[in-house]
Amino acid sequence: MCLVFMTWFLSAFIMMYHHFPHVSNNEIIRKNKKLSSSSEQSPSITSIIKRLPPNAEIKGITLDCRLKQTVFHIKTNKGQFDFPSDSLKELSKINKEFISNTAQLWCNAPIERIDTLNELDQWTPYIRLKKEIPIYKIYFLDKEKTQLYIGSKSGEVLQFSNQKERFWSWIGAIPHWAYFSWLRQNPDLWFKTIIFLTGLGCLMLVAGFWVAIDVWRKTHTHLIHKFSPYRKKWYHWHYVSGIFFGFFVLTFTFSGMMSMIDHPAWIRKSIFMIEPQVSLRLKMPKIENYVLDYWKLIKAYPNIRQIEWNNFDGHPYYTITDGKKEQYIDAKDSIPRPLFLSKTEILHSLESLYKNNVPGTKIPQIKLTPITHYETYYRDMSNMMKERRQLPVWKAVVEDPNNSIFYIHPETGDIRYVDTASRWKYWSFTALHRMRFPGLCSNITLRKALLWILLLGGSVVSLSGVVLGIKYIKRKIRL
Repeated sequence: MCLVFMTWFLSAFIMMYHHFPHVSNNEIIRKNKKLSSSSEQSPSITSIIKRLPPNAEIKGITLDCRLKQTVFHIKTNKGQFDFPSDSLKELSKINKEFISNTAQLWCNAPIERIDTLNELDQWTPYIRLKKEIPIYKIYFLDKEKTQLYIGSKSGEVLQFSNQKERFWSWIGAIPHWAYFSWLRQNPDLWFKTIIFLTGLGCLMLVAGFWVAIDVWRKTHTHLIHKFSPYRKKWYHWHYVSGIFFGFFVLTFTFSGMMSMIDHPAWIRKSIFMIEPQVSLRLKMPKIENYVLDYWKLIKAYPNIRQIEWNNFDGHPYYTITDGKKEQYIDAKDSIPRPLFLSKTEILHSLESLYKNNVPGTKIPQIKLTPITHYETYYRDMSNMMKERRQLPVWKAVVEDPNNSIFYIHPETGDIRYVDTASRWKYWSFTALHRMRFPGLCSNITLRKALLWILLLGGSVVSLSGVVLGIKYIKRKIRL
């Protein structure tokens, strides 16, 4: 088990700076073409919707331009449908030409070869990607040894990495998360493996504390100037480091286990029939409620590469992006202007949420106040959402059985919801495992310095345990 722990701690150092390779949505958008500003080439959204099957309920609409073809992506209760803006043309077929043209968008180097994968591999370990099989894996002739994965069903780029990223993953994310292809592709086995290892680790640590307490109880009266009763250095260092860093090792292991499992049902129980964040966006407004035509957006913002039809409790707005930053445009006016949700509108939406989503319950008291600083449950996420402005934001404290708190951004429509279950999850995983305590969340330098100290201490505990284990085995073999 100390070998496992040492692997976790050493890989955690790498994980602070290098993660498992992945393709972000913004990277994909940046490879798209700019949307055409010609209104003559922009069909009405009504004509596009007419192509849907009868009784299809629209859940979301996105517009982008890939390989010079402008495509509407419409999510419905009957699945997703992709329609080219030109009704006389068909969608680009995913053939050799399509793959080659897509590959050149991501890397200018010549293509060495293209493999057809009929099963997932180390860099596409997620079971959800099975629907894309066969997957095309492209090898490029460049110094970085770049590789690109394209799904055969959607034509989407699934993975993009170079040799350096793959190297750091092998000593970082893969051993830390047990992201071994044969294991990760079996979600049930992967889940049980993590739970077993972390659970066994917690038992081992508790036993270690018991031994340390027992040793101290039996020897402390004989120790005058010595902290440790052990003369042999590895016993000494394991004892000392275990006393100073053992509690951290325990919380690290416990929180790792809690990241995988759900809390008891009495903690997770919610008064809502549907998750509040989902409910506030669930019912997309009718297309005629989008007074602002999308092609006016293209004219007003000539660099945009994607338009998404969005809403906040029925208030229609567009999310537009050029792949670097997002902008939120109100769709209730014929003239493009930034979205801004008023206090009255947000309060009314929350009252409607309780009225429609919590049957048989009176609308509770809601206290809505603006905040201009981060809090424990509304932390700085600039490293994940660099293009989004996160403050100021409206904070709604609700007197309900969930002790609900809503953080709603008036300029983006973003919603963060906190209840009893999410608080337990925060303190049992996020805070303990990632050191996301108040005062540390916005101070990256202090937080990383603390992580370095704790990880070094945990590494010493683990390394000394490994050495002692090896010595024990050698003694047993000699006997």
